[in-house]
Amino acid sequence: MANFYDRMGENRRNSYILMALVFGVCLAAVWGFSLMMFGDDLFGFVLGALFAGTYVAITYFAADKMILSISGAREAKKEEFPHLVNTVEGLSIAAGVPMPKVYVIDDPALNAFAVGTSPEKASVAFTTGLISTLDRAELEGVAAHELSHIKNFDSRMATIAVAMVGLIAILSDLGLRSMFWGGRGGRGKGGGGGGLAIVGLIIILLAPIMSQLVRLALSRQREYLADASGAELTRYPEGLASALEKMKKTGTTVQRATDATASLYFANPLSMGGMFSTHPPIDERVKRLRGM
Repeated sequence: MANFYDRMGENRRNSYILMALVFGVCLAAVWGFSLMMFGDDLFGFVLGALFAGTYVAITYFAADKMILSISGAREAKKEEFPHLVNTVEGLSIAAGVPMPKVYVIDDPALNAFAVGTSPEKASVAFTTGLISTLDRAELEGVAAHELSHIKNFDSRMATIAVAMVGLIAILSDLGLRSMFWGGRGGRGKGGGGGGLAIVGLIIILLAPIMSQLVRLALSRQREYLADASGAELTRYPEGLASALEKMKKTGTTVQRATDATASLYFANPLSMGGMFSTHPPIDERVKRLRGM
């Protein structure tokens, strides 16, 4: 039977491998776009890499406020949600991380998420449906899960992954549009037509699909890791397992969740499941928790 530490070590290794794959696909997309637009001219790749770095950096630093705004989150006042704020505060001390800002989302679904590029700049948000439905042990389990995301820098990793996947989609769209508008890409040295353009086209057609699948796999691994870390923090896996069972019964679909924010949530906030789900099956998460 795997313990907390076995599960956490396994999921960390898998996450690093998947993150490296996302980065590799991103570089491949930049190279493919460069081949279409500039042929074998190194200048095209350098220009594409600079654009990629700038895009990812801007997305990375602006993500927190955008995600909270998109989600309709509002600050949780201690006068209105004393139990929630006290729970997060107590677990933050136990986890050894700064107290994050606490937000609520007015939605009957049972869900929550954490954002932040570092523990010092982190925020956690909980739906009103979750706050009103879960008992103390269950709420502590969910809060511990979200604080584990912060402590493990999962929110940072997810933000970077989403930014790279978004960049790949933009490059793919621009490359395809250039084919339609100009008949072929490329104005630079060596041209972008012919064999090089075909290679570039194949890359930018496959890259969005591959990056999305890898991002989803990465998200699932980080959820398993946060489950194990949260159970370690509370020393009561049953609280988190019970919360997941209530979520499955009541529903986790959040009205204002989007594909860009879905991977940040505690449970899948969208209706899409299977291999295209941002989260592992709830039954499998419960099984792993009760096996710890």
